[in-house]
Amino acid sequence: MSTTSLTASLPVPDRADRLRDALLAADFTADGLLELLGAPAYAALARSETVPALRATRADGPLATLVRLFLLQRPVSPAGARAVLPLEEALTDGWVVEDGDGIRATVDVRPYGGPEGQDWFIVSDLGCAVGGAAGASGRGEGVVLGVGGASTTLAGITVRTPVASALDLGTGSGIQALHAAQHATRVTATDLNPRALEFARLTLALSGAPEADLRTGSLFEPVASETYDLIVSNPPFVISPGARLTYRDGGMGGDDLCRSLVQQAGERLNDGGFAQFLANWQHVEGEDWQERVRSWVPRGCDAWIVQREVQDVTLYAELWLRDAGDHRDDPERYAERYEAWLDEFEERGTKAVGFGWITLRKSGAEEPSIVVEEWPHPVEQPLGEAVRAHFARQDYLRTRDDAGLLADHFVLVPEVTQEQVGLPGAEDPEHVVLRQNRGMRRATKVDAVGAGFAGVCDGTLDAGRILDAIAQLMGEDPVLLRDRTPQAIRLLVEEGFLEPAGT
Repeated sequence: MSTTSLTASLPVPDRADRLRDALLAADFTADGLLELLGAPAYAALARSETVPALRATRADGPLATLVRLFLLQRPVSPAGARAVLPLEEALTDGWVVEDGDGIRATVDVRPYGGPEGQDWFIVSDLGCAVGGAAGASGRGEGVVLGVGGASTTLAGITVRTPVASALDLGTGSGIQALHAAQHATRVTATDLNPRALEFARLTLALSGAPEADLRTGSLFEPVASETYDLIVSNPPFVISPGARLTYRDGGMGGDDLCRSLVQQAGERLNDGGFAQFLANWQHVEGEDWQERVRSWVPRGCDAWIVQREVQDVTLYAELWLRDAGDHRDDPERYAERYEAWLDEFEERGTKAVGFGWITLRKSGAEEPSIVVEEWPHPVEQPLGEAVRAHFARQDYLRTRDDAGLLADHFVLVPEVTQEQVGLPGAEDPEHVVLRQNRGMRRATKVDAVGAGFAGVCDGTLDAGRILDAIAQLMGEDPVLLRDRTPQAIRLLVEEGFLEPAGT
């Protein structure tokens, strides 16, 4: 996209409901696209390959016309556009323009399926929706992207309990604000880029969602000392030399932007509120990365920090150079920019970069729960309920000593299975593995006592009585078994294999 195109006027949302009705009437939805294009062509769009989708839309028809117009950004005939759109309104409001080739879209409109089957639309700059026509590289400074993997990841891990107020910090095209509008009475959305706020307004209007309070500014500046029940942010977390691209480069040195965002979130949260971010952090020579991100957690907050991926500095630099389209630039210029990235990392002693999720919960606890872990394995989205349950378990465990734990009743979480691992024909397994088939999909090794205990937890007997029965069956001293088992029970609760009965 040329820089000049970023200065063009954007559509006005005043009659977006009329356009929405037309899109829905033509089945311009996520399900409709999949049915029209077929799975291979639909998947190819996500790789920025448009040829299969162009082939699938050769035949005339309302949906094919809209796909070519808004997703593939090809001109369509005025007659074809008039057959599926309130064309005069769309021209007047700026959604499309007419030139010598026909009717062209001025923005990228992508159907997006909401968590409860809603038909939503994400509006972004031309060619900037993931699955749009031009991929995600080679664009100008103020470009506004559509929905990508990071956006959907954050939407999936966000806790979705009803709240009075929510803040989407760095809203971009407005996807997080759109989700928040479904369960928050009041939504505030901010962005350093004023164009992004206009796109967020379009996304909300075209999706039939309530308007948000849109504010321009960096980090928490636009909201001053206001507090919220939920804060979400997919910030410009890329660790880069300089701030060339607003949508990805934070403009601070190293991982300072992510650190500042996390540290400042605590005082903007109401009691019991959640703040959830995607972030990058440096792996510095001679420093424990877990201690680095642990130090970011503000006072009075519990935290769950999950590292999902680690890249060495060369792979990281190449990823983001390609994102910016620099690999298509002059080879010498590409090499200069590559050198600048490596100089930045060398100066800071950075050997790798981690990517993951950071969730804070304002608990006010004197001894906060801070869990920092690496989990590169597959998970089942959405994870919002799993995140909420994690902090509920931390609250529970904080109030129970060993005696209290043994007096409580537990149930095995649904869809936990048991695997026995050992040599074929052996009388006893070498070890037993409990495995979750939902949520984080954790697996943990347990001994015979742990497996037996988990297997009979149905809420009927308290933990102490179960252990007494196991001791009798195994010929062990029940007092010694009660003494050594609470830590194992605590771990099974903390990792979500067991939960207190009645919760």
